[in-house]
Amino acid sequence: MTSTELKIPAHIAIIMDGNGRWAAARGLPRLEGHRAGTENLRQIIRACVELGVKYLTLYAFSTENWGRPKEEVNGLLTILESVIDHELNELNAEGVRIVHVGRLEAMPKKIRQKVCHSMEKTRNNEKLVLNIAWNYGGRDEIVCALQEIVKAGIPAEKINEEVITQHLFTHGSPDPDLIIRTSGEMRVSNFLIWQSAYAEWYFTPTLWPDFNKEELKKAIDNYSHRKRRFGKL
Repeated sequence: MTSTELKIPAHIAIIMDGNGRWAAARGLPRLEGHRAGTENLRQIIRACVELGVKYLTLYAFSTENWGRPKEEVNGLLTILESVIDHELNELNAEGVRIVHVGRLEAMPKKIRQKVCHSMEKTRNNEKLVLNIAWNYGGRDEIVCALQEIVKAGIPAEKINEEVITQHLFTHGSPDPDLIIRTSGEMRVSNFLIWQSAYAEWYFTPTLWPDFNKEELKKAIDNYSHRKRRFGKL
């Protein structure tokens, strides 16, 4: 199936897994795997722009990842800062809108300010909405949404799926059509628990740093052959 024949999902979400194993297979430190994975972001984001994907959500750092060794966490924060510094202008020029998904307040102040700047600078872009899930957890997101609903004084009888959706970190983005997990692992890992209710899942053994444009097209091709019924016949 050629790219013109592919059924392009409006929203793709990706669990970018396998950086550590990629590095270990090459005798490199884990952080080098994360750097390689970050380098790979460029081609996947641009491929989504070329293919006409409108929303891309990337699972970059979970609420549980703070439990990793301090050196690795600090390295990941440094990589995030570097990406903002070196990629923001080009992403902005390509029409990419950057949105943070998760609890922003847990980040160091300097990086938090840069994330806020990147969102403000790109807020009017419409080519692709890039949701970066950093310090994100699906359960934490639902807890946060419920807390905000209570603070807003919304009575119990008025709470429905639409109200909850409006208070999620991802409000403004449609639910994902296709969720991809690299590295061969086959679990949800606390990612988009609410939003993935009727998403199509695609699992690939390819490690994230090796997940290139052709691998993305394979996933979309697989999606193109599925029939989505949303619980109906």
